Amino acid sequence: MSNDRISSPNRTAVDVSLLILRLVLGIIFMAHGSQKMFGMFGGPGLSAMVQPPPNGMGPLGYLVSIGEFFGGVGIVFGFLSRFSAASIIVIMIGAIVKVHWPVGFFGPKGFEYNLALIGLALPILLCGPGRFSIGQYFLPTSSRTGKPMIVLE
Repeated sequence: MSNDRISSPNRTAVDVSLLILRLVLGIIFMAHGSQKMFGMFGGPGLSAMVQPPPNGMGPLGYLVSIGEFFGGVGIVFGFLSRFSAASIIVIMIGAIVKVHWPVGFFGPKGFEYNLALIGLALPILLCGPGRFSIGQYFLPTSSRTGKPMIVLE
Protein backbone atom coordinates (compact mmCIF):
# COMPACT_ATOMS: atom_id res chain seq x y z
CA MET A 1 0.00 0.00 0.00
CA SER A 2 1.39 3.37 -1.03
CA ASN A 3 1.34 6.39 1.25
CA ASP A 4 2.14 8.85 -1.56
CA ARG A 5 -1.23 10.53 -1.24
CA ILE A 6 -0.77 11.10 2.48
CA SER A 7 2.83 12.27 2.38
CA SER A 8 2.63 14.44 -0.78
CA PRO A 9 -0.83 15.94 -1.37
CA ASN A 10 -1.86 17.25 -4.76
CA ARG A 11 -0.41 20.74 -4.48
CA THR A 12 -2.40 22.08 -7.44
CA ALA A 13 -5.67 21.13 -5.75
CA VAL A 14 -4.53 22.87 -2.57
CA ASP A 15 -3.55 26.01 -4.50
CA VAL A 16 -6.86 26.09 -6.39
CA SER A 17 -8.74 25.59 -3.11
CA LEU A 18 -6.85 28.47 -1.51
CA LEU A 19 -7.62 30.65 -4.54
CA ILE A 20 -11.35 29.90 -4.30
CA LEU A 21 -11.26 30.52 -0.54
CA ARG A 22 -9.43 33.82 -1.06
CA LEU A 23 -11.86 35.01 -3.73
CA VAL A 24 -14.95 34.23 -1.64
CA LEU A 25 -13.59 35.76 1.57
CA GLY A 26 -12.00 38.73 -0.17
CA ILE A 27 -15.12 39.67 -2.12
CA ILE A 28 -17.23 39.46 1.05
CA PHE A 29 -14.88 41.80 2.90
CA MET A 30 -14.35 44.17 0.00
CA ALA A 31 -18.14 44.57 -0.17
CA HIS A 32 -18.55 45.06 3.59
CA GLY A 33 -15.55 47.37 3.73
CA SER A 34 -16.87 49.46 0.85
CA GLN A 35 -20.12 49.90 2.78
CA LYS A 36 -18.18 51.19 5.77
CA MET A 37 -15.63 53.29 3.88
CA PHE A 38 -17.53 54.66 0.89
CA GLY A 39 -21.20 54.22 1.78
CA MET A 40 -21.71 51.82 -1.12
CA PHE A 41 -24.46 49.18 -1.18
CA GLY A 42 -26.53 51.14 1.35
CA GLY A 43 -23.73 51.31 3.91
CA PRO A 44 -23.13 54.10 6.41
CA GLY A 45 -19.84 55.46 5.03
CA LEU A 46 -16.71 56.40 6.94
CA SER A 47 -18.12 59.59 8.46
CA ALA A 48 -20.87 57.59 10.18
CA MET A 49 -18.48 54.81 11.24
CA VAL A 50 -16.23 57.21 13.17
CA GLN A 51 -19.02 58.95 15.08
CA PRO A 52 -18.74 58.54 18.85
CA PRO A 53 -20.59 55.57 20.35
CA PRO A 54 -23.43 54.59 20.46
CA ASN A 55 -24.03 55.83 16.88
CA GLY A 56 -20.58 54.88 15.56
CA MET A 57 -17.36 53.24 16.65
CA GLY A 58 -15.25 56.32 17.29
CA PRO A 59 -11.63 56.16 16.09
CA LEU A 60 -11.89 52.37 15.95
CA GLY A 61 -14.20 52.87 12.95
CA TYR A 62 -11.18 53.88 10.85
CA LEU A 63 -9.33 50.63 11.65
CA VAL A 64 -12.36 48.42 11.07
CA SER A 65 -13.33 50.10 7.79
CA ILE A 66 -9.80 50.13 6.39
CA GLY A 67 -9.10 46.61 7.66
CA GLU A 68 -12.20 45.17 6.05
CA PHE A 69 -11.85 46.86 2.67
CA PHE A 70 -8.09 46.65 2.14
CA GLY A 71 -7.93 43.28 3.91
CA GLY A 72 -10.41 42.01 1.33
CA VAL A 73 -8.36 43.49 -1.50
CA GLY A 74 -5.17 41.91 -0.13
CA ILE A 75 -6.81 38.52 0.20
CA VAL A 76 -8.32 38.58 -3.31
CA PHE A 77 -4.99 39.38 -4.94
CA GLY A 78 -2.84 37.36 -2.54
CA PHE A 79 -0.79 40.34 -1.39
CA LEU A 80 0.00 40.49 2.34
CA SER A 81 -2.74 37.90 2.67
CA ARG A 82 -1.62 36.43 6.01
CA PHE A 83 -1.65 39.90 7.55
CA SER A 84 -5.04 40.60 5.95
CA ALA A 85 -6.46 37.29 7.22
CA ALA A 86 -5.17 38.02 10.74
CA SER A 87 -6.74 41.49 10.61
CA ILE A 88 -10.07 40.07 9.49
CA ILE A 89 -9.99 37.46 12.26
CA VAL A 90 -9.34 40.16 14.87
CA ILE A 91 -12.15 42.33 13.45
CA MET A 92 -14.58 39.38 13.52
CA ILE A 93 -13.64 38.46 17.10
CA GLY A 94 -14.25 42.09 18.04
CA ALA A 95 -17.64 42.02 16.29
CA ILE A 96 -18.60 38.85 18.14
CA VAL A 97 -17.59 40.24 21.52
CA LYS A 98 -19.01 43.76 21.10
CA VAL A 99 -22.17 43.13 19.05
CA HIS A 100 -23.21 39.53 18.48
CA TRP A 101 -22.41 37.64 21.69
CA PRO A 102 -25.40 38.94 23.69
CA VAL A 103 -27.78 37.71 20.96
CA GLY A 104 -26.33 34.21 20.91
CA PHE A 105 -25.26 31.84 18.17
CA PHE A 106 -28.38 31.81 15.95
CA GLY A 107 -30.46 34.48 14.31
CA PRO A 108 -29.88 37.44 12.07
CA LYS A 109 -27.77 39.18 14.73
CA GLY A 110 -26.15 35.98 16.03
CA PHE A 111 -22.46 35.26 15.69
CA GLU A 112 -22.55 32.14 13.48
CA TYR A 113 -21.79 34.20 10.34
CA ASN A 114 -18.80 35.84 12.01
CA LEU A 115 -17.56 32.44 13.11
CA ALA A 116 -17.87 31.13 9.54
CA LEU A 117 -15.83 34.07 8.26
CA ILE A 118 -13.14 33.32 10.85
CA GLY A 119 -13.18 29.74 9.57
CA LEU A 120 -12.62 31.00 6.01
CA ALA A 121 -9.74 33.25 7.08
CA LEU A 122 -7.86 30.68 9.19
CA PRO A 123 -6.57 28.51 6.31
CA ILE A 124 -5.20 31.63 4.60
CA LEU A 125 -3.49 32.69 7.82
CA LEU A 126 -2.02 29.22 8.36
CA CYS A 127 -1.17 28.17 4.78
CA GLY A 128 -0.64 31.47 3.00
CA PRO A 129 -2.24 32.52 -0.27
CA GLY A 130 -1.08 29.59 -2.38
CA ARG A 131 0.68 29.63 -5.73
CA PHE A 132 -1.92 31.78 -7.52
CA SER A 133 -1.12 35.09 -5.84
CA ILE A 134 0.63 38.27 -6.90
CA GLY A 135 2.49 38.54 -3.62
CA GLN A 136 5.06 36.01 -4.73
CA TYR A 137 6.19 38.40 -7.49
CA PHE A 138 6.50 41.57 -5.40
CA LEU A 139 7.60 40.47 -1.95
CA PRO A 140 11.19 39.81 -0.90
CA THR A 141 12.10 36.13 -0.92
CA SER A 142 13.94 34.04 1.61
CA SER A 143 17.51 33.27 0.61
CA ARG A 144 17.10 29.78 2.05
CA THR A 145 13.85 28.66 0.39
CA GLY A 146 13.39 31.13 -2.49
CA LYS A 147 9.76 31.67 -1.40
CA PRO A 148 8.24 34.93 -0.16
CA MET A 149 8.96 35.62 3.50
CA ILE A 150 6.17 34.05 5.53
CA VAL A 151 5.49 37.20 7.53
CA LEU A 152 4.86 39.19 4.34
CA GLU A 153 3.14 36.46 2.32
